[in-house]
Order: sequence, then structure tokens, then C-alpha cells
Amino acid sequence: MPAADGKSYLNDVVTAETLLHLVQLVPSPKAEPIKLWLAKVGYERMQEIADPARSLERARETWQKHGRSEKWIQQRMTGQETRNKLTDYWKEHDIKVGEEYAILTNIIYQEWTGVDVKAHKAMKGLKTQNLRDQMSEAELIFTALAELSTRQIAESLDATGMNENEDAAKTCGGIARKARLELEGKTGMRVVRRKVICLLPGRNWGRNKRVIEKAVEVCLQSDQ
Repeated sequence: MPAADGKSYLNDVVTAETLLHLVQLVPSPKAEPIKLWLAKVGYERMQEIADPARSLERARETWQKHGRSEKWIQQRMTGQETRNKLTDYWKEHDIKVGEEYAILTNIIYQEWTGVDVKAHKAMKGLKTQNLRDQMSEAELIFTALAELSTRQIAESLDATGMNENEDAAKTCGGIARKARLELEGKTGMRVVRRKVICLLPGRNWGRNKRVIEKAVEVCLQSDQ
């Protein structure tokens, strides 16, 4: 990794998942709070698997703690439902999860926003954050419009495979683009914006951040 002197040096690095796994193996009382936290998070995940509605409520609570308005939360959740229906259609019509989903999503974004997903994230200064969590209400609405129309036209044509679904994505991204341009012409305001909806820290974030920091500290101490 590059250092302050401009040179590159070998460094020991791990992912967050690997780090938390290592903490579970540390035979130290200092690791117990983290192990309890991991058990709690794991139990909550099991509850969500048994009752998916819990995950929706948890998401709503998290967004509320981050300062999101009820209108924004409702649009975010509606948009996610629209997205899920589209990906369900893709899955059933010979579109591979992963790369091909990303290609089609990129086409939709490119058509309605004028920029691709990577550029849209760069405009907002995002790296690993979820782009939709940093969209304005208007951006969420137009994204949902593009994805809803993509599914509906694909269904009407029984689009199967990449070529046919690419055509649907381009067409419907164009529908949303025309609507965006008309709105921008009437209001004089851009829909695709650089502004980021900052996440307010909230109690959960602070707690989880401290847990991760403590995990690093425990692992470093156990290595000495």
C-alpha cells in the first residue's frame, strides 16, 4: 500500500468479515462484548429470515434514526419493491445474477440520468455507499419510473435474454429521461444532483463503529 513517503509497502489487511471471525477465536474477556454483539446481530438476522417484515421495519427504523423524512422512506421502500419485481423478471428470463443485472441497470441509469451508475456515484462523492440511500426523493421517483416501465414493457414483449432486455432497458430509460427533461424545463431545477443526503450518526452507528474499533484493538493486543 502507498505510504506518506510515496513508496509502497507490504501491509497486513483483512476484511471486516474476517476480522470479526478472528475476534470470535480470541480467548480473552475483552472480546466477550463483541461476541455478544455478534450473537445479537446473528439472532436478529435469523428473525428476519423467519419473518421478512422485520427487515423492512428495521430498515425503516434505521432511516428514521438517520434523519430521513417519512416521504423519503416511503419512496425508498416503494422503489426497492419496484426494483425487486424487475430483478425477479430478469431472473426468470435468462438474465444472470451479478454482471448481467449490473449491465442492464447501468443502461437504465445511463438513459434516464445521462450518466452511468459509476459516474452518478462519483458526482455524489460516494465509494462503497449505496447510491439509492443518497438519492433525493425526485431521483428515487425517476429511478422507479424507469425500472417500472422497463419491467412492464419487457413483460409485454416477453423479453428473454440480454439482447431483448437491453432494448427494453434503453426504451424505458428514455421514457424516464423525457419526463425528467420536461420537469427540469418547467422548474428550472436539475433532478440528478451532486448533493448527498448525509447520514446522521445515530446511536446504532456509533455503537457499531465502536464495536469494530474494539475488534481491531482486541486483535492487535492478542497478536502481541
